Amino acid sequence: MAEEKDDIKEKQAIQSPIQADAANGSKQKAERISYGKIIAVRGPVVDVRFEHVEDIPPVYVVIEAESFVKERIVLQVAEHLGKNDVRCISLSDTLNLQLNSRVINTRKPVSIRVGDDLFGRIINVFGHPYDNGPDLTSTEFKETRQPPAIDPFNLKDKFGDKLEVLETGIKYIDLLFPMVKGSKTGVLGGAGCGKSVVILELINNIVKKHDGVCVFVGIGERIREGYDLYDELRSNNLLSKVKLVFGQMNEPPGARYECVNTGITLAEDLARKNKDVLLFMDNVFRFVQGGQEISTLLGRVPGESGYQPTLSSEVNSVEERIRSIPGGGSITSYQAVYVPADDMTDPAVVAIFSCLDAVLALSRDLAQRGFFPAIAALQSSSSFLNPRIVGERHYNLSQKVIALMAKHASLKRIVQVVGIEEIPKEDQIDYKRAEKMINFLTQPFVVGEAFTGKKGEFVPKDDLIIDCENICSGKYDKLKPEEFYLIGHAPVIT
Repeated sequence: MAEEKDDIKEKQAIQSPIQADAANGSKQKAERISYGKIIAVRGPVVDVRFEHVEDIPPVYVVIEAESFVKERIVLQVAEHLGKNDVRCISLSDTLNLQLNSRVINTRKPVSIRVGDDLFGRIINVFGHPYDNGPDLTSTEFKETRQPPAIDPFNLKDKFGDKLEVLETGIKYIDLLFPMVKGSKTGVLGGAGCGKSVVILELINNIVKKHDGVCVFVGIGERIREGYDLYDELRSNNLLSKVKLVFGQMNEPPGARYECVNTGITLAEDLARKNKDVLLFMDNVFRFVQGGQEISTLLGRVPGESGYQPTLSSEVNSVEERIRSIPGGGSITSYQAVYVPADDMTDPAVVAIFSCLDAVLALSRDLAQRGFFPAIAALQSSSSFLNPRIVGERHYNLSQKVIALMAKHASLKRIVQVVGIEEIPKEDQIDYKRAEKMINFLTQPFVVGEAFTGKKGEFVPKDDLIIDCENICSGKYDKLKPEEFYLIGHAPVIT
């Protein structure tokens, strides 16, 4: 009798918060608890053996273990090895995990709490808060791995009944790369080009001007960057409209890989409640990198440039979940994409690029010269810069601006060699106007006030179009290009 009581206590002791949450959130009949044992540990790769065939969990089901210091370790089934063995990827640190220690098959994939009490909170890949705040009270749970809710080829379901342009207040984006509800935009650039700053400014503007709700997913973020973001959101009174999910750089590759699904699940839940959601992901390349590490650890034959052979399918399985929800709201995504060695032909960048509706390519040359946002207009693109979407006036102006910038790029080397006075008069006029336009499209950001010393500005689209038309028409030809640098609205001519 005493042995039975000890056995019951031991079973209760090994239950983790995840299993308890799943039990509270599910009304299904409880199943028999199945146990296994650890037969090998190689870093984040753990092999588990089950005694009975019916106890073997399917792929992506969660298995829970406990280290000898009583820390909970979450494993996710990645492969079936044959017989009764499965190979798992750990979503937690495997430090102090013992050979032959007992594990529990939860019979469920990763499930997280959803609800309004997650606003302003930082959660991990399992949906557990780690911001030292109060416990979550929501009793609604969602599985993080879901197929796309609708037909991926149905554009009406993707963007809704009509394409609705969102005003961001950022001049470059509103003029040349308009943002549409339900779309996916990538911010591509190397380290130090300002990807995170652009995304932070978008969060600030959308929440304040459009009363939107946001989900921020930090994929492979440094702890310092995560803290800076949290502090920035708190100081700008934005936390009440933002849910934050982090798979930090010091966590195992499984956590960095799965946190994307956690963030998208939160966004889908808000969209089903008829809300327009902005999903910010920083940095999607770290998601690919996490998958690459997992693939290598599992011993799979690498594909091109050492990436996982399933690179394209993994990226698409995530990207196709980002869309409007029929009968509900929309999910609009901005994704920072790190470009290794500034190589735009990198297989990971190409795989992500193929899923996007618009791309903002950041230029290291512009960033080093102090032009922020450092968007390279001639390397960027948007499928929504269309007269049927933005209107004839806006479209015609954008083509004039792009033509000016292209001419400036072709004349720049000649001007540096022979001087501006040696080129034809008409080219001189276009070159100087292009310089003014490039300077004017720089902008002081609210989130960059500490660095620029200038108050951040939200520029309405109507004012932006008028100012750009005046620059193109020559109204400001007598002013110097420097007078247009890091300002919101064009100078007033007296």
